[in-house]
Amino acid sequence: MTTPQSENTEYTVEFVDGPLEGQTDTRVLLHGKHDERISMVAAVDSMESLFWYDEVDAREVQGKLHVRYAFDSSDSDPVESNDEPDRGSAL
Repeated sequence: MTTPQSENTEYTVEFVDGPLEGQTDTRVLLHGKHDERISMVAAVDSMESLFWYDEVDAREVQGKLHVRYAFDSSDSDPVESNDEPDRGSAL
């Protein structure tokens, strides 16, 4: 059985842009508050990178706190992709 206090210890994180765009996560409230700035480690092209996100807004959705975060490219590791088109071999 859960108590009312334990039901309100988590919040939903939504990444609105950047390398984690469209993904969500669940975080724990500290002293009843959410983080204004969060970091995430993720693999991009098989390399771990550190990404920083800043709060955009917060609202309650179906009784649970939902916070949206925007990518801070200036403080994050560079995002490079090897998705260059294959130009084929020389004739």
